[in-house]
Amino acid sequence: MKTALLQLSVTDDPAENLSVTVPMIREAAAAGAGFILTPEVTNCLSSDRAHQNAVLRPEAEDATLAALRAEAVRAHVWVLIGSLALKTRDPDGRFANRSFMIAPDGKIVARYDKIHMFDVNVSETETYRESAGYRPGETAVLAETPFARVGMSICYDVRFPLLYRHLAREGANCLTIPAAFNDTTGAAHWHPLLRARAIENTSYVLAPAQTGTHAMHDGRPRRTYGHSLAVSPWGEVLLDMGEGVGIGHVELRRSEVDKARQRVPSLTHDRDFEGP
Repeated sequence: MKTALLQLSVTDDPAENLSVTVPMIREAAAAGAGFILTPEVTNCLSSDRAHQNAVLRPEAEDATLAALRAEAVRAHVWVLIGSLALKTRDPDGRFANRSFMIAPDGKIVARYDKIHMFDVNVSETETYRESAGYRPGETAVLAETPFARVGMSICYDVRFPLLYRHLAREGANCLTIPAAFNDTTGAAHWHPLLRARAIENTSYVLAPAQTGTHAMHDGRPRRTYGHSLAVSPWGEVLLDMGEGVGIGHVELRRSEVDKARQRVPSLTHDRDFEGP
């Protein structure tokens, strides 16, 4: 399956972001991609709760979701929306960070809410509390497609290998890890974490990412690392998109998964153990 990763640099304006994303999806489809992936928070990147409350919508009313479902139908392609920031009915007003797998008929095949929240102290001046604005998901999700069994995840999930082991043992042969990865932690950890998830689960890893400095109407701009990656089941980096906005293409071959799992069948070697 010819696959396209979109590397974006979104703002906190969903309409502005959509006007960039749709033409890129059309370009990727015109180049022959049958599976197109976007990064985390494709619709809006913001940490301003008041601004998010003003511009975000529930799933049923989200313009980005509706438009990308329509594009999947128009181009007859599969689309993995890395994630959308969405309003929920939570009493505390927290949002959902939700990924969607869209079929060529526009139907939502699978939804996944990000389980692990990015609550970290990168430095004395740079802290993040994702759980203050977003509520964590509770369910691992496997999306069935004609070309792969796709284990869905989002960004910070990549640091929790048990999630991916569970997905692989349930049949995943492709792992999606869309991200808006912090530029500091990205430089240190992005490549080794993604390659490790591919190697230990002998699965493709597809990680479309946000990149660059993101314009905000209020507050300081945020920077993300970029370097959207595609990694083979043997751990080879098949695609590294660097820091620019753009489209990257890669071919998925199920035979490469089979070959890697025959060479190192580690998924059949898990053992229960006791202690310490």
